[in-house]
Amino acid sequence: METTRIESVMAEVRRRIGARTLVAGARLPSVRSFAKIMGVSVSTVVEAYGRLAAEGAIQSRPGSGFYVANASAPFALAASGPRLDRVIDPFWVSRQSLEAAPDALRPGCGWLPPSWLPQDAIRRALRTLARADGVSLCEYGTPLGLAPLRGLIARRLADRGVEAGPDQIMLTESGTQAIDLLCRLLLEPGDTVLVDDPCYFNFHALLRAHRARLVSVPYLTNGPDIEAFGAALAQHKPRLYITNSGIHNPTGASLSSAVAHRVLKLAEIHGLTIIEDDIFADLEISPAPRLAAFDGLERVVEIGSFSKILSAAFRCGFVAARPDWIEGLTDLKIATSFGGGRIDAELTQAVLGDGSYRKHLDVLRHRLAQARHMVSQRLGELGITPQLAPQAGMFLWCTLPDGHDAADIARSALAHNVVLAPGNVFSLSQTATSALRFNVSQTLDDRIYAVLGAALNGR
Repeated sequence: METTRIESVMAEVRRRIGARTLVAGARLPSVRSFAKIMGVSVSTVVEAYGRLAAEGAIQSRPGSGFYVANASAPFALAASGPRLDRVIDPFWVSRQSLEAAPDALRPGCGWLPPSWLPQDAIRRALRTLARADGVSLCEYGTPLGLAPLRGLIARRLADRGVEAGPDQIMLTESGTQAIDLLCRLLLEPGDTVLVDDPCYFNFHALLRAHRARLVSVPYLTNGPDIEAFGAALAQHKPRLYITNSGIHNPTGASLSSAVAHRVLKLAEIHGLTIIEDDIFADLEISPAPRLAAFDGLERVVEIGSFSKILSAAFRCGFVAARPDWIEGLTDLKIATSFGGGRIDAELTQAVLGDGSYRKHLDVLRHRLAQARHMVSQRLGELGITPQLAPQAGMFLWCTLPDGHDAADIARSALAHNVVLAPGNVFSLSQTATSALRFNVSQTLDDRIYAVLGAALNGR
């Protein structure tokens, strides 16, 4: 038992070093204070510190204490967040979804099945690109990205009320890279960032990679809880707020105009910058209000991506921002990835310009509407209840019956080759224990309902 306690203390010190909570040269807590923190005896901490010193992880300075060795370990992203059960943290959900066997069922993933995507248009675009000149096939892209595609994106943004010229748009490899570059531009380690609760779980992982401090506010059926939002701004003074306005991930909710105006007013008062992640925009039937449209891209940055609608196999996203920020982002893009992915941009431009793209969207929206209705009914038969009925999109945010723990259901389902997305991976406050996010396009197989039913009944 004593050995286990010693190893526990050592593991916690290693975790803090890996997460850079304790940086090279930093003094460790005193033996007595750490014993109190860990709930162990002083002699246990003395032994643990001694073993860590023998390993070279820390150094003893007589009369002064113990210090982190100068040769620090590589940053351990998985160790930088709260100590969640590793089975259900965001990295596990992502890895299980991405690495699942071809025959796995993935109602917890965040993308459409290949058969729902415009494969014929992609093949036509590939054939056209194969005949292109050497510049398109072999040269670096410009830092801002393919000009015709930026012009097309500008026109598409205008349809949603967001005014941005092509020179205010920079192409990226994905929506995730867009947020990463913005964090590099706008954040310093230790800055506070506000997120929705629940929100897309990779926001948590990406922000921790930037050593940000995360604070969350509840997300309701029409946007963030505005009273909690104002209180969080006053108390924590965040630099950034990251959100979805059109189709919120994971809830499927849409921002209302009234809440949007109040969010922007509070952002102005408190000097807050907002990143509006709009990667699901093409799934909307009637566009929801956009913060970037009301704000005019003064303190709101709009980002998007085509991975969800066209293909995740070629990567293309974008940032729309005020000109001085685009200048800084361009330098960062050169520093981190040099030129853009020219072939990916050319493919995206060709598919979006294909005459069949609008038909693809019409069919896709109709199929998703049918799937939302059918999946809602089938889940309801098991006592799994959607918290709201989204008007568009692929997600249903659901509550399990009788207080079931979604993590337990996910573990049980995984044994039957079904990947689920438990609620607490989306919730910074860990208040979504009985919630699951379902991707309706990936929840049409009868076997999923059999596995869910068995898990709910303890079989």
